Amino acid sequence: MSLEGSSAGRKTSRGRIARLLLVVVGLCLVCLGLSCTSLGYYGQSIWGQISLLAKRRAIEAVIADPGTPPQLVEKLRSILAIREFASTELGLPDGSYRTYVHLERPHVVWNVVAAPDLSVLPLQWCFPVAGCVSYRGYFAQSRADRFARRMSDRGNDVSVAGVSAYSTLGWFKDPVLSTFIDYPETRLAGLLFHELTHQVAYAKGDTEFNESLATTVEILGVARWLASGRGVTADAEEIDRVLAHEAARRSRQAEFIELVTGSRDRLEALYQSDQSPGEKRLRKVEIFAELEADYRAIRDGAWNGYRGYDDWFDRDLNNAHLASIGAYYDLVPAFEALLDEVDGDLSAFFVEVQRLASSSYGDRRAELSLPASVLVPDSQLR
Repeated sequence: MSLEGSSAGRKTSRGRIARLLLVVVGLCLVCLGLSCTSLGYYGQSIWGQISLLAKRRAIEAVIADPGTPPQLVEKLRSILAIREFASTELGLPDGSYRTYVHLERPHVVWNVVAAPDLSVLPLQWCFPVAGCVSYRGYFAQSRADRFARRMSDRGNDVSVAGVSAYSTLGWFKDPVLSTFIDYPETRLAGLLFHELTHQVAYAKGDTEFNESLATTVEILGVARWLASGRGVTADAEEIDRVLAHEAARRSRQAEFIELVTGSRDRLEALYQSDQSPGEKRLRKVEIFAELEADYRAIRDGAWNGYRGYDDWFDRDLNNAHLASIGAYYDLVPAFEALLDEVDGDLSAFFVEVQRLASSSYGDRRAELSLPASVLVPDSQLR
């Protein structure tokens, strides 16, 4: 399909680009004012975001375009229905996900996570807008791989993963991307609910809080979306089938998380033990081998051969790979307990999480009845 648009559309696009260039200048000045040590990294981040936003087209315009494939039209109509539900029924912000961008790559960004070889706590990097986070995102895989090699050369465990979507935290109106448009409807809904939650509350420097909060709203939002019967399929039998499929998927996901976090806990105990570094490294290899064997057993047994997590296990199993999972799920039980306290009222829940996000890290952990963990700062951010 053609995504070029009319000459009037191109003029509008040039106007957007001009405005975005002003943002670039401003961000660069902020970067220089903070004595940034990696202008190259900031440059690729800024230009990557600019190029993404400049390609946006209103979803209605894409649907109306006679060159748009019918399958894409159906997906975009589903997105609009999910988008409306997110605002009217879940109280999530409006504005984002009303435009579409086609990308000529499988992922929008690639995230690099790194952790010391004898620690399950990831390194963190600090930025002017997002605060400190436990990953670095790159718009080109080659750049991500290059940085990952540098971190590995320093003796760290490293994980590189392609990401289909991310949130600009409300700074821009995020578009729907071709990198996730082909997801099943429930996964599409979950992704939008997850990313929109980042615009509701965001705690600088607390990746676990931010991602676990978004995951909690994602889980609840998908359940309510399915119960509403507003999906593209109105047939009662099909709705029951989708509900059963989603319940099975969530059950497997919970078992996967339990499997991974159990191994992470054993590794954490090992790293804090009095064993020598050499003994720890030998036992580390054994624990990862046990994790892989346990996965194969549950996959081929209770899951009846379901291979949905094979890709995750096909990658190098290391501390960084585990850390990337923990950030999304570690605090979910605490948030679900908070939801129960307000009887599932998302408006009241959002008020509470906004208050928590504005408090200190230690106070947040205390109120969530969880011990404070300390991310390992990277001493060389270049």
